[in-house]
Formats: sequence, structure tokens, C-alpha cells
Amino acid sequence: MSDTIGGVTTRQAGPDDAVAGVRPRWVVLPESVEEIAATLRACAERDLAVVPAGGGTKLHWAPPPERCDVLLDLCCMNEVLEHAAGDLVVRAQAGVTMGALAGVLASEGQELALDVPFAEDATVGGTLATGGPAGPRAFRYGTARDLLIGITVVLPDGTIARSGGKVVKNVAGYDLGKLFTGSYGTLGVIAEATFRLHPLPPGRRWVVARLDDPAKAAGLAASQAEPSAVEIDRPAPDAPITLAALVEGTAAAGRAAALRDVIGAGEVTEEPPPWWGRILADEVLIELRFPPAATAAVLDAAGPTGMALRGSPVRGRLLLESARAMEEGELAAAVARLRAGVEAAGGRVQVLAAPYAKVDRWGQVGSLPLMRRVKERFDPGRRMSPGRYVGGV
Repeated sequence: MSDTIGGVTTRQAGPDDAVAGVRPRWVVLPESVEEIAATLRACAERDLAVVPAGGGTKLHWAPPPERCDVLLDLCCMNEVLEHAAGDLVVRAQAGVTMGALAGVLASEGQELALDVPFAEDATVGGTLATGGPAGPRAFRYGTARDLLIGITVVLPDGTIARSGGKVVKNVAGYDLGKLFTGSYGTLGVIAEATFRLHPLPPGRRWVVARLDDPAKAAGLAASQAEPSAVEIDRPAPDAPITLAALVEGTAAAGRAAALRDVIGAGEVTEEPPPWWGRILADEVLIELRFPPAATAAVLDAAGPTGMALRGSPVRGRLLLESARAMEEGELAAAVARLRAGVEAAGGRVQVLAAPYAKVDRWGQVGSLPLMRRVKERFDPGRRMSPGRYVGGV
């Protein structure tokens, strides 16, 4: 093999380049959409399997790839290409970190209203490719998928395709933004993204309180104080639940005080609690999705796992984090019990990260036949992150 793949800067892979334990042979460092396309064309000619990578903060999420010849590192694609402040729109390359993007937007009094875990190092492309979990303010502003208005992707054969804002070439019949968000790199490479922005709010206040009844948290969604987020934290099954609610905008202090009165306890602060929007440990990370009315039942189902829990009862999204090492059999049994309890409450369980390949990460997925057809349509050679998605897609 030459010093380049497709004429693009290439180096030998090392142990730190492993994807969920699978070490690639080469790392390719493209600097443009065209160089991504050249790399994928060369890999198609040689039948090389490719895994795209951004900041690497979530590269251990999802199952290991069946094979990984090339790690496509997008760290050099780190430019904010366009910030149309008057239109509240930004276009950025996939390797731009969320921290760097936030700095650029804040200088114009704007923000991308996403609370991304590992925000300083997570990239635009990685945030989209993993599809979440969404941060606290997704309750008010939506997820990355909702704020995305345009995307440029490179398909496995090297075709460059765009959809949404400023379309140059599209793939007929597909909304590429929605399709590629959460696809874990199995359909192609996200190269650029265009997002809808919001003005930075003039004020923010958090109401933080101990919570005896979890049903109170779900009831805050309809409060006249209009919270932007309502989160809970339970560091252990026998620990008390802490609630934190965010109020943004004009008269934030007064509205937060009114919200505290509704809760009946707590204090109003100018800073969030230290766990706000954070993933503190993700060697084992499990996402629970459920109807908000089922919050109490879901908390009961999560208790026997012994894991820390935090998330949004008003959105019906909670995360479980392992506070200790778990053996494979123990984890598999815990996931099975958890899945039974949460599904009985009308919810779903997804294992985002685990060190064991045999743990059932997805459960039953009714749309699996459709996902397989889409994979066959976009990547018939199974070269893009093979096996990283539902059902081995």
C-alpha cells in the first residue's frame, strides 16, 4: 500500500485508533469533501471497510465493526464554512467540535441549542452520526435531527450528495439528513451540516430541589413558567432524586421563582448542578425511552440495576450509567429485566455502550427489514461500518 489512499494523507493505525476494540490498518485524514470522495472510491476499488471518526468521544458506542481497514478521521475538516447570522443559520464541516462552534456563534449572540455530552470534543459529524442522546433542552428546542436543515454526505462509492439547504445534488426519494442522523456511519460519511440557530437568551436560571414524587417532574412540562428543560438525577437506587429545571429568556429569575413555588421546594441558582446534561461514565450506558406518564414505573424498573440515572421525565428519556464494573452475564441479565419492565410501561431500552459484543443492544426493532433494505441500497458492498447498527446492519 502506498503512503496515501486515493491520494489523501494516510498513516499507519496504532492501538489508540481501535474502534470498539477493532484496530484498523490505516488512518486517512481528508481535508475536503472531494478528498473524502476520493478515499471512498479508492476503498471501493480495494474492498476496504471504512469507519468514519470525529472527536472519538463516542467511537466505542455501538457494536464493534465486522471489519475495519480504514479509519476515516475527519479532524482536519474543522472549519465553520458559513454563519449567516441574519438568517440564524450556520454551515460547518463535520470535524468542527461543538465547543469551537459554540464559540463562533456566541460572538454573534447566537447558539446551536444542543446540550451535547462531551461538548468540547464532540464533533458536528459525530453528534449527528450517533443521533444522541439529546441534552436537556431538547424538550424545548428539539434534537440535532430537528435542528438540522441541510447536509452533505459522501456515499460508499464516492458520490457526493446534498439535501436540504442549498441543494446541489440530491438522492431522489430520501431525506438524507434524517436518514444519516443516528446511522453510526453505516450508510456513508457526513461531511458538512447546516443548522438552524437561536439567539442566546438574555437570562437563565435553574431551580434545583430534592424530589419525593417523580410525577411532579413530569407535571412541570405544562407550567406557565415555560421551562426549557426539566431533568432529574439519581446517583444510586437508594439515593434521593434531585430535580433541576431551567428557565430561559426575559424575566428568568421571576419565572424561576414561580416554578419553585409550583415544586414547593428548592433554590433558584444562576448555575446548573454539576451533573446537568453530562454523561459521567459511559463504559456501560443505557438509554430508556418511555411515555412521560410512566416515569414512576420506569424508575422502579431501573432500580434493581444498581446504576446511576439521569435524564428528562418530561421528554420520556433517561440514561443509566454503570457506577462499577459489570460482568457480561450480569449485564445481559440486567438489560433483559430492565427491558421487560420498561416495555411493559410502553417504553424501549437501547444499550448505547457496553464492553461486551453479545449483549442485546437493541431489543425488538419492527423497522429492521426497512433498515436492511436501505443499507443494501446505499452500501451493497457492506464497506461502511459493517455490523455497527441494528441487526448487524
